[in-house]
Amino acid sequence: MKKILLTGANGLLGQKLVGLLTKQPNVELTATARGDNRLPFSEGYTYRSMDITDRQQVLDVIADVKPDVVIHGAAMTDVDKCEIQKDACWAQNVSAVEYIIEACRSIDAFLVHVSTDFIFDGAAGPYDETAEANPISFYGWSKQAGESAVKHSDLRWAIARTVLVYGIAHDMSRSNIILWVKKSLEDGKTIKVVTDQWRSPTLAEDLAMGCYLIADQEAEGIFNISGKEVLTPYEMAIKTADYFGLDKSLITQADASTFTQVARRPPRTGFILDKARTVLGYDPRTFEEGIEVLAKQLK
Repeated sequence: MKKILLTGANGLLGQKLVGLLTKQPNVELTATARGDNRLPFSEGYTYRSMDITDRQQVLDVIADVKPDVVIHGAAMTDVDKCEIQKDACWAQNVSAVEYIIEACRSIDAFLVHVSTDFIFDGAAGPYDETAEANPISFYGWSKQAGESAVKHSDLRWAIARTVLVYGIAHDMSRSNIILWVKKSLEDGKTIKVVTDQWRSPTLAEDLAMGCYLIADQEAEGIFNISGKEVLTPYEMAIKTADYFGLDKSLITQADASTFTQVARRPPRTGFILDKARTVLGYDPRTFEEGIEVLAKQLK
């Protein structure tokens, strides 16, 4: 029996991980998040309230549960908010990681830390695991600092880097490109979508599976866990319209300079997945297959 403790259980990735891990016969799961349990199912796991920015709480809960593996999925991920609220961003994305490392060290737990393509400047994507980080936003910088803390710890660790995660959360607290395009076109609205940014959109279920494969094998090192294609948001919008049979003429091309955003975005990221495929047996869906998963969940 492998005891796994998860942070950020109420978030999109957290919800998918709880759904996946509770189905594994050899996993005993403790799901944690700040405040109350907002998960729509209560079977198959234990819920503990834990604020990752509270060092004592982190140390107490992890020492009490004594997990074999901690999957650290909680983070402040709103890129523009991170640029404005730097202290809150640092507390959640760096200090919290240091507390989790400290807690893992005391019980010799394996740490799976979730990170992002935003640690790169986006000049030369798609990237493999050995690429040099060079963040261009405060969010990216905070996530790189979190990675650095993990790499320089004396733990057994893995870093799961991902890109543009999409999916359906139970409380629908966040939209994503597919839902936004679908709703806009159904409402007959014209939308502007950028053609000069490249990403590997990642279905939340695939990211959850990647994190589980790492945790199950306690595979050490850095792994790219994303979708398999590198697409522009414009291409994603067209594929979404095609899937749902909506009017593509409402989708207009734009470049990133037409949008005012507080934080800079890396223009071209996307990931090379050879290592995750070979070492973990990770096999993500195509973007079209991802849309299909979402469409079924919407029904």
